[in-house]
Amino acid sequence: MANIQIFDPSLCCSTGVCGVDVDQALVTFAADIDWAKGQGAAIERFNLAQEPLVFAQNDTVKRFLERSGQEALPLILIDGEIALAGRYPTRAELAQWAGLAAPTVETASASSCCPGSRCC
Repeated sequence: MANIQIFDPSLCCSTGVCGVDVDQALVTFAADIDWAKGQGAAIERFNLAQEPLVFAQNDTVKRFLERSGQEALPLILIDGEIALAGRYPTRAELAQWAGLAAPTVETASASSCCPGSRCC
């Protein structure tokens, strides 16, 4: 199984899902990570504000930040190689990278505010 590493921009907490003005993309992504980890995916997540040394010690991440700046985060590495930058991956992308079965429509929608077929 692939090792997935997520290098987040500076967030208020480890997931960015805190405070009064929460970004829905971060809420969805946090749910997608929980889903993938529950399926056995190996995922590590690093926050620039809380773990700057991890960013500085990884040559790939360091070069990326020197070239593109922290505004280009998040950065996703798969087995140490850049797979995605500038946005968070979808649940389907996480599943593909981790070698998991593709999420069904029902599990894919579980991260939205409207479970099943009902709307909020």
